Amino acid sequence: MTSDRFASAHEMVREYAELEAKMADPSIHEDQGNARKLGRRYAQLGPVVAGFKAWKSAEDDLAAAKELAAVDADFASEIPALEADCNAAAERLEELLLPRDPNDDRDVILEVKAGAGGDESAIFAGDLLRMYMRYAEKHNWKVEIIDATESEMGGYKDISVAVKSKGTAAPGESPYARLKFEGGVHRVQRVPETESAGRIHTSAAGVLILPEAEEIDVELNMNDVRVDVYRSSGPGGQSVNTTDSAVRLTHVPTGIVVSCQNEKSQLQNKESALRILRARLLADAQEKAEAAASAERKSQVRTVDRSERIRTYNYPENRISDHRVNYKANNLDAVMNGELDDMIQALLDADKAARLASTN
Repeated sequence: MTSDRFASAHEMVREYAELEAKMADPSIHEDQGNARKLGRRYAQLGPVVAGFKAWKSAEDDLAAAKELAAVDADFASEIPALEADCNAAAERLEELLLPRDPNDDRDVILEVKAGAGGDESAIFAGDLLRMYMRYAEKHNWKVEIIDATESEMGGYKDISVAVKSKGTAAPGESPYARLKFEGGVHRVQRVPETESAGRIHTSAAGVLILPEAEEIDVELNMNDVRVDVYRSSGPGGQSVNTTDSAVRLTHVPTGIVVSCQNEKSQLQNKESALRILRARLLADAQEKAEAAASAERKSQVRTVDRSERIRTYNYPENRISDHRVNYKANNLDAVMNGELDDMIQALLDADKAARLASTN
């Protein structure tokens, strides 16, 4: 390993010092949006700077031992262990320097939609939502329901929630970093509550994970947005159902449509719809840029078609299976109670291995 290999780390160390100086200036906090952006970048660079310092220290210790061994042979016995430390620090730094997902420090908009399977699918969509809410609780995240359409038999036909970290999340610990591979079709095999004969049914629900966008991330011209208002439908308070409070936004250039009817006022529904619209526009722009850059640079996990079945929840056998990384475990009851970390870590490890392989 040579210092030339880590030239980008030198640049990051300099950037980190510059950010530290900027953030010490009280005037920087007059623009809260910019301050949050600088804070996210500062937190992102922290592990790289620490890894670089650890590698540099190990390299300096090894060089000193070699220099002393040339004078006193007793120091030669220390060299193998110091070489191992230096190589380990270099490998760790190499991992830290892998290209990062630009959304890994963001909160998310999480959408769950009932699919094939009728009422049972809606009930399963509700079960998935509770699973993610319990997972969020274990990570001390905040969950806010943005919009929901309930099913008459229980559960949801569709529901959108914001999952937000409290304060600045540590690198790799934000809602998006942990949940980004949850998007896709989730299949359940079980005896539905609505089944009187005890037969096992298969149904499915779709999950969509969008990085939440801030206003500074997306240039949204309201002249490009058609706003329609209408009367809310489905379960809700009387005032929800008797006024034209529901809002549908259509982004004409892209054709993206967002509807919200959960709040009592038209203004609140419009603001909720705008949050989802910004998130979808950000995801749309990033997907197009990524595809244009090169589809081959995507990791094995990321190239999976999000419309494909990604996971099966088998209740009779208490088994959870993620088909992308051949992960299987007989702890479905724990997973549905929010114990998702082992499965999520398997996906993150597969993604990291694919990205490391692509750099070699």
